[in-house]
Amino acid sequence: MIKDEFIVDLNIFGESITSIRVDKYLAEICEDLSRTEIKGYFDESLILVNDKVVKPSFQVIDDDTITMLEKQSEITNLVPEDIKLDIVYEDDDLLVVNKPSGMVVHPAPGHSHNTLVNALLFHCQSLSNIGGVSRSGIVHRIDKDTSGLLVVSKNNFAHKVLSEQLKNKATKRKYIAIVVGNINHNLGKINAPIGRSPDNRQKMAVVENGKEAVTHFRVLDRFKDATLVELELETGRTHQIRVHMAFIGHPVLNDPLYGFKKQTTEFGQYLHAQTLGFVHPRTNKSLEFYVDAPKEFYDKVEELKKSNK
Repeated sequence: MIKDEFIVDLNIFGESITSIRVDKYLAEICEDLSRTEIKGYFDESLILVNDKVVKPSFQVIDDDTITMLEKQSEITNLVPEDIKLDIVYEDDDLLVVNKPSGMVVHPAPGHSHNTLVNALLFHCQSLSNIGGVSRSGIVHRIDKDTSGLLVVSKNNFAHKVLSEQLKNKATKRKYIAIVVGNINHNLGKINAPIGRSPDNRQKMAVVENGKEAVTHFRVLDRFKDATLVELELETGRTHQIRVHMAFIGHPVLNDPLYGFKKQTTEFGQYLHAQTLGFVHPRTNKSLEFYVDAPKEFYDKVEELKKSNK
């Protein structure tokens, strides 16, 4: 039986935490760094809160500005690379890129080449540096094996304005995904806090002391053992869609981290950032962009449609 709406609301976990240790907060949001690596930043006085060097135990609140100064050794390894970019829009302040599945957004220890940032450094004369050199221009990210749209800032002015829009939930971010199993509701809302998994630090999870995370979804089509859905992010936590859909028992198809490994193929998860909307930081004009999912995505949809017959 198909029902109209499905809602998961885990605000029963209680009031959100008003402060948190800065080292714990960084461990939750910096998925590419181990706790030992984060400790190294503190040991070298590279972590600042509101422009002041702090200890790991320092308590941060929502309005604090945390800065991770770049390690010199990481900067010298970062080189521009002539990698083809699918640029959907570009002006003097920003560009919107359609990232292919399989491309890492920014360099990290052990992965310093063939990333989107390497390509951007070759293409652009200037990029914002608020996030450090290794995250040049990066305002927000999508996972390596997720394809689709993201906005890149060419200067710090654009970066700050776009970051504020993300913080205030003023951006429009819609995804399309194939998930495992049949969702028996046409519409859904998942409100469940996300934080680092206590069992596996490579994963995020719905946890009691996590950060607010809200995902809306709409069923587009149903197949024998899968569902095609459109999802809209109200917040932007690490792996949010993948965690939320796995939490309700419908992981993204072929997700190697949160799904069923026996279904994994080389393509990675069937998740695509299809629509991106925001207000231009300089002109104040509303912009919205749309890109189709890659061919492999729609090939899988056609394969699933045949399974219905």
